[in-house]
Amino acid sequence: MNRIDSLFKQKKQSVLNVYCTAGYPQLNSMVEVLSSLQENGADIIEIGMPYSDPLADGPVIQQSNMVALENGMSIPVLFEQLKNIRSTIHLPIILMGYMNPILQFGLKNFCEAAAAVGVDGVILPDLPMYEFENDYQPLFDEHGLKFIFLVTPETGEERIRKIDSLCSGFLYAVSSSSTTGNNKAIADQSTYFKRLKEMQLNNPILVGFGIKDKETFQSACQYTNGAIIGSAYIKSLEGSTNIQLSTKEFLNNVLT
Repeated sequence: MNRIDSLFKQKKQSVLNVYCTAGYPQLNSMVEVLSSLQENGADIIEIGMPYSDPLADGPVIQQSNMVALENGMSIPVLFEQLKNIRSTIHLPIILMGYMNPILQFGLKNFCEAAAAVGVDGVILPDLPMYEFENDYQPLFDEHGLKFIFLVTPETGEERIRKIDSLCSGFLYAVSSSSTTGNNKAIADQSTYFKRLKEMQLNNPILVGFGIKDKETFQSACQYTNGAIIGSAYIKSLEGSTNIQLSTKEFLNNVLT
């Protein structure tokens, strides 16, 4: 069973997915970041593959992308760093990124490499649903990679149900039509979250964008299966001299 499926079978509420940027804060921080997240309460690790124009991301993650690229991170380097990761990391791992660098690397090569190092799922916000369904879905299925789609408060019911039919792993419910790291109140989106819950979709639902602390995490979890934290965690690593300690302090503030 895919690790994501296994997780949601065991834990149906308050699932915490934490985003980190590959190659940030240092080129070789990856193993320490992943280990720290695993040891301090994360349920899923989402690794951002840095890109020069990350459209869905706000300034904090954009800046971490720039730093990571300057540090020398790339898709080949990332897969090299993840080569032996399953000897220590048992949590589900998701790769999040954009189509341009993946197409340059080769989508078939990407899926093969991701499966080989034990990646469980992929998020590509700029891959249209139509193209995924007609051109790419068999490739992800063949390599056992869950494909996670995003929905927003403006997404209509018919489209949500179509996305849910194509999605696997979980549905990424963007809390507002903005970029990551926004300061819009999660509590104000309760009507949207209730609507998703009442639709009784096939996939679990995790809320992202604007989740930053215990209050916002609990608000998101009230109506869904859990939430995704990105910008706030990246910010906690900025200038950190002790990734383990910074991660522990950050996750303690979210979970306790």
